[in-house]
Amino acid sequence: MDNGAGRTGVKYQKELQACITMSSARIHDSRLIRAIYLAAGFAALILAAAGIVLPILPTTPFVLLAAACFARSSKRFHDLLLANRIAGPIILEWVEHRSIPRQVKRWVYLLLALSFGSSMVVMPSVWHQVMLALLGIVLTAFVWRIPVRESAPALEQTLEADTREVSNENPV
Repeated sequence: MDNGAGRTGVKYQKELQACITMSSARIHDSRLIRAIYLAAGFAALILAAAGIVLPILPTTPFVLLAAACFARSSKRFHDLLLANRIAGPIILEWVEHRSIPRQVKRWVYLLLALSFGSSMVVMPSVWHQVMLALLGIVLTAFVWRIPVRESAPALEQTLEADTREVSNENPV
């Protein structure tokens, strides 16, 4: 069983359970603050859903924000979000690595260029085209700042190359 994020069922369930167990879901003591966090979490989820269809609204940061808000307001909603087959892997990836894979980052750049480029072509006003261009530059800079996680085979190749260099430099 594949959950849509490239993780098989059993392995994903174990990772998810570990994430839920080690999650820093500390419920706030104040009922008012919990209510504010809960409202902010649902607002972030609504914005994330809107980001699926709107090219200028990012989805992942809002999903992560919702997870953080639910972690402080409701263990039930936090666990539901982590168990979701779409949002769960995004949150798990961020909790584990605090980065995104290089291939995903390349897709983000491509989709940003296509969506903003096509939007700028259909805009009749130069002012709107300039605004879209500036927004696209800001979003590209934001994505550029997110750390990249190398895949496991790439890391293994790098370690092997480093090991070969060290053994060539220090003959026994």
